[in-house]
Amino acid sequence: MVTHVEGPDEPPETLTDPRELLTGYLDHYRDALLRKLDGLTGEQLRSTPLPSGWTPLELLRHLTYVEIRWFRWGFLGEALERPWGDRGPGPRDRSEPWHVPEEETFEELRAEFLETCERSRRIVAEAALDELARPGPHHPAPDRRPSLVWILFHLLQEYARHLGHLDAARELIDGRVGE
Repeated sequence: MVTHVEGPDEPPETLTDPRELLTGYLDHYRDALLRKLDGLTGEQLRSTPLPSGWTPLELLRHLTYVEIRWFRWGFLGEALERPWGDRGPGPRDRSEPWHVPEEETFEELRAEFLETCERSRRIVAEAALDELARPGPHHPAPDRRPSLVWILFHLLQEYARHLGHLDAARELIDGRVGE
C-alpha cells in the first residue's frame, strides 16, 4: 500500500533575497531528510532495498559529513582528522563505501546531524555569499577556491539528489511516498 505524506512548504515563491532563499531551501531539505527517515525501524534504517547497497542510516551519516566537508573543511579550511568519516571501515577516503558502525544508533546520528546543521548555519550567517573558501587541505590552490554561494548551491543539489534516492528507497521499504 502506498501512503502519501506531505511535508512543510518550500520557502515562499515571492522570496527574492538570495541568502534567505538558499538557506531556506537548505533547511527545507534538511527537514525533509529527517521526515523521510521518521518511522523506519532499526532494521529498516540498517538495510537496503537497492542494488547499490547504501542504507538510510548511511545516507544520514553521509549528509552529515557532506556538511562537515563543505562548510568546515572546504569553506573554513579547518584541518579535520576524518573529513571522510562517513566512509569505512577502510582508510577513510572518498573511495570507500558509506559506513555506520553497528553500535551507533539513529538517535545519536540524528543528534550529530542536527548539531552539524546548526554549526553550518552559524558559518553561513557569518560570511558573505561572495566570500571565497579559505585555503586549506580541501582547496590548497588559491585560484580554485569556491565561493560560499557556489557551496550552498552544491549542497542543495546534493540534498535534492540524495532525497530523491531516499524517496525511492522508502517507497520500496514500506510504500511511503512524498514529503
